[in-house]
Amino acid sequence: MNARRVRRPATERVIPERADPRLLRSVQQLALAGVALVLVWPAARGSTAWLGWLPMWLVGMPLASWWALLRFPLPRLRQRRRTGGQARRRGHPPLQGRRAPAPTA
Repeated sequence: MNARRVRRPATERVIPERADPRLLRSVQQLALAGVALVLVWPAARGSTAWLGWLPMWLVGMPLASWWALLRFPLPRLRQRRRTGGQARRRGHPPLQGRRAPAPTA
C-alpha cells in the first residue's frame, strides 16, 4: 500500500461547514450566563467535591466549546513594518588601552 496521501482536485476537496447558528447561539448564551454567575454569586467561585473548580465548568468549558465551534481561529498579530531602511550602528568612543594591574608587594 502507498502511505502517501493522494492529492484531490480543488473541485473534490471537502469544504468545512460552519457550525449550526442555533448551537453557536446557545453556547454563547451559556458562556455569558456562566460569566455572570461567577461574577455575581460568590459560591460559584469555589469548588465542589463532585465537579471540582466551578469557574472552569461555568466559564472555561463553554468558552472552549465556543472556540471549537468557530474552528479554533487564532488571533492575527499585526506586525509593524519599518520604513526607515536598514538600522545603523551607533558610533562608539574609541576603546582606551587597558590599565596595567597595580603592582602588589
